[in-house]
Amino acid sequence: MAQSDHIEIIQDPEKAAVALQPLRLQILKLLAEPGSPSSLSRTLGVPRQHLNYHVRELEAAGLVELVEEKRRGSAIERIYQSTARAYVVGPKAMGELRADPSDVQDRFSTGYLVALGSKLIEDVADLRESRSVVPTLALETEICFATDAARGAFARELTAAISRLAATYHQDDGEVFRVVIAAHPTVLI
Repeated sequence: MAQSDHIEIIQDPEKAAVALQPLRLQILKLLAEPGSPSSLSRTLGVPRQHLNYHVRELEAAGLVELVEEKRRGSAIERIYQSTARAYVVGPKAMGELRADPSDVQDRFSTGYLVALGSKLIEDVADLRESRSVVPTLALETEICFATDAARGAFARELTAAISRLAATYHQDDGEVFRVVIAAHPTVLI
């Protein structure tokens, strides 16, 4: 049965190429709920045969799964569902062009932040492939700074607090965890 409640990280470049075609993105979105090429044809206004081809390509790439076959008169209707609720194209899909934080000199640049985010996605994808349960912790909040000086003071205090916590809880014989803290202005739409 399709796992339409989780997010899949696509690390394979060929799988990413299959998924990223505009019509296929629409198909993946619609197949969050089980459907057939016939039902997709009515919704999208695209011939069923054309959709059959694209659904087969998505199935071959492991992005949709056959969940049921229904007899409709002399024909069999194949019902599919996407393998995830949402998809993220992971850094490995970019091969040698993927971002690497160690290649960015300016640790305060947006380039470093993007590379660090990319590394985070890559690490989580690798962990999900190798472990059935991955212990994680994620925090998110927003804060409004009145001045640059206040933002600087916050950064210094946050650094000191994290350093203090790390020193308190670090054990040489335990599992190593990476802690990533990032801050950027909130995007207002």
